[in-house]
Amino acid sequence: MKVFLKTEAMFHLPAIFIAMLFLLGFTVHTESQFRRQSKAVEQEPVEEIITTLDMEGFALEIIFMKGKAHNHPLMAIWIEDLDSNYIQTLFVAESIGKGFFRYGDPSSGRWMPGPVRRPAALPYWGHQRGIRADDGYYIPTQDKPMPDAITGPTPKSSFILHTQTPGAELRRFRLLFEINQSWDWNEYWTNTLYPDDEHYMTSSQPALVYETHINLDSGATEYELTPIGHSHWSGQNGKLYPDLYTITTALDIAESIRVRIPRN
Repeated sequence: MKVFLKTEAMFHLPAIFIAMLFLLGFTVHTESQFRRQSKAVEQEPVEEIITTLDMEGFALEIIFMKGKAHNHPLMAIWIEDLDSNYIQTLFVAESIGKGFFRYGDPSSGRWMPGPVRRPAALPYWGHQRGIRADDGYYIPTQDKPMPDAITGPTPKSSFILHTQTPGAELRRFRLLFEINQSWDWNEYWTNTLYPDDEHYMTSSQPALVYETHINLDSGATEYELTPIGHSHWSGQNGKLYPDLYTITTALDIAESIRVRIPRN
């Protein structure tokens, strides 16, 4: 019996030792892989966007870090006074700002560039801007587009927008960011909720609005934007709906949105 136990122990000792080495190696490999993945995320290229409003204004950097649900969202960034009066757009996706989508015309059997009206895309920005087009929608048209200086292709990932305030006199203001992503249905915002509303069907979960208040005399150099509500699901009005309990993945389009004030 003693010989058997001794032999069994001698037999199992290498196996245990090997198992420990395997687990140690797996742990080291997993940790190394995690570090490489984290490093890759940290080193992911961040697109640089520049819009020109007024070189006499104060420099602003809007830093958008994409979230896990990010998938080519449309967006608008603008400034209002403290009484919620629209002042100036800092950036808007050119498909909305120009009324022309890269994949907008399916008439040939293939999606081709063409004019598209998307009132549900960024309705809060559109109504705050307050310019009503001939078709009744509060979004720019091909005939009356937004200036090239504040429009650009939809950023594909995280980005930094370099821009300025409109003039040096503006010291305290609200900065707002509206974002919307098509096809992000959830258990509440389903494709059967408003089946006869063609504009809702292009929006899914409604656009989200983020906000921060900036005081250039405070000495603060960074501000965080937080969600304050969602827009109308098909753009029928310019109301802000503060309830976000039905919003899920749309809150993960952005991981963070910050404003940095360079102090040069």
